[in-house]
Amino acid sequence: MELPQPRGPMSATLVDALAGPPCHLMLQPAVTAAGDPLADEDLQLTLHIGYELHYRGFDGVDDGWEWQPSRLALHQTAERRFEAALRDLVPMPDAVPAAEVPHALSAVMAAGDGPPLSKYLTGRATLAQFREFVMHRSVYHQREADPHTWAIPRLGGRAKAALVEIQADEYGGGRTERMHAELFRATMRELELDDSYGAYVPDAPAVTLAVNNLMSLFGLNRRLLGAILGHLAIYEMTSSLPNRRYGNGLRRLGFGPDATRFYDEHVEADAVHEQVAAHDLCGAYCAEAPPEQSALVLWGAACGLALDARFAAHLLDRWAAGRSSLRDQAESSGRALAGALGA
Repeated sequence: MELPQPRGPMSATLVDALAGPPCHLMLQPAVTAAGDPLADEDLQLTLHIGYELHYRGFDGVDDGWEWQPSRLALHQTAERRFEAALRDLVPMPDAVPAAEVPHALSAVMAAGDGPPLSKYLTGRATLAQFREFVMHRSVYHQREADPHTWAIPRLGGRAKAALVEIQADEYGGGRTERMHAELFRATMRELELDDSYGAYVPDAPAVTLAVNNLMSLFGLNRRLLGAILGHLAIYEMTSSLPNRRYGNGLRRLGFGPDATRFYDEHVEADAVHEQVAAHDLCGAYCAEAPPEQSALVLWGAACGLALDARFAAHLLDRWAAGRSSLRDQAESSGRALAGALGA
């Protein structure tokens, strides 16, 4: 994957440095305190690039940058602002006894109903709009399961076994063609999209990058272990119905099993994962962890729903205005869809 074009002074500082060998990174310009960090294109791209160095990295970028101290200092400055914005958006809930965690997660789910994006994609979206949706989601689905997998070595006992059970399904049970990331690539090909890793990062606005940066923030920081578990649980608990709708939306648009298999697979798999994640993963973890960890589990779940709601609102608002939901052509890499949204 190529380094994306910068979106401001901070990401420009980082991208320029990554083009060369690891060296001391000047920490100017500082991260500005103005504006909404969750919608800040420069901040969110800086975070995305920094996190990606812990995944697959970028073409031509020296692996030594992953742990280069001054690069990490810049990343942590941006990360602290991101986390502070999350804590402002979603107040930390009260801790609950471990036995009440599954019920508390259900309450988070009930309170977090966002804009009706899946209903729109089922019954009204044009092909161009559905393709845009898939482009946005490719930023996550092409590395699906990876952010949550960071939690495996940090767990033990029943909770670890539960997470491995869930992740084994996500990775196709050892069969490449059954990996969920590969099933999503098949959907992309059916929609005549570029299925290469990270192809649409340049076209993804800050609201999309923030959804993905949230998972990496939780997954890569051991102090937020409870949050990544809660995030996974709420994703499993809320995905079956939307995925059924996404599959039905593609069928309405004339697509067959090769395009819908990714969504159809999640309808079945996540119905089982829901119980495993809520009870065997989060419940078991909280039974062994300090009491305050249950609050982190619930906070991580609520943050996931809150950023997903912002993402859904962005798409629906743009489409209602007759505009693309991707970054403006003048700002993007030029991969945004050509043609009218109604095509």
